[in-house]
Amino acid sequence: MKWAVLSDIHGNLEAFNAVLDCLSKEGIDRVAFLGDIVGYGANPNECIDLLKDIADIIVAGNHDYGSVGLTDTSNFNPVARAAIEWTAKELSTINRNFLLGFHLFSIRDDITFVHSTPYNPQNWDYLFYHDDLTMNFDSFQTRICFIGHSHVPVVFKKDKKGKTSSSKALVVRQEEVSRYIINVGSVGQPRDGIPDAAFGIYDAKECVFTLKRFPYDIGTAQKKIIKAGLPERLAARIAVGR
Repeated sequence: MKWAVLSDIHGNLEAFNAVLDCLSKEGIDRVAFLGDIVGYGANPNECIDLLKDIADIIVAGNHDYGSVGLTDTSNFNPVARAAIEWTAKELSTINRNFLLGFHLFSIRDDITFVHSTPYNPQNWDYLFYHDDLTMNFDSFQTRICFIGHSHVPVVFKKDKKGKTSSSKALVVRQEEVSRYIINVGSVGQPRDGIPDAAFGIYDAKECVFTLKRFPYDIGTAQKKIIKAGLPERLAARIAVGR
């Protein structure tokens, strides 16, 4: 079974289409989406419509819930909040109802899928290199957990002795006695200094995860953001991956 694991598309249709083109050549069996199909980008409805066609598993992100009133956005930064408010007005009724049906996590085939953290998904916490990982590994029972939210790819491992570590490995071959939390990065707004769309492919049979990067038409995505009246910073940042 080969999974494509995508996260944080954020209304970036150009990035999403580029990734779909890549996936068509990868022999993918199932697609999991880890949340935030909307927010920041100028094509929320179009991205939702594409997601409906391809995803086998979908979990909610904070921007998905924020745009339909299911999470408090008062603590969002002003740019993110402006994008949420714009998105809420743009959503079709059908797509609004679609977002309302998202759940916070999903478990399938010894894999946990969640947007933020397995420990407290509804708090939308971030998981970074320096964090204490113990409580998060204790919060799920599967061998592997895929996350998004930070837009920064990273692999966290807990070995047979209980020692935790992190790395930026592009290819991970699972050790039989180890467990993993893997952030697949962001399709639509990477923040690791690389503007190419990021996503993961997990071969469950071979127990191998591969982080993929794929270029897309950033210029067109930027023009759409500006034309929509969204904050200009949202257009600028996708060109630098920050």
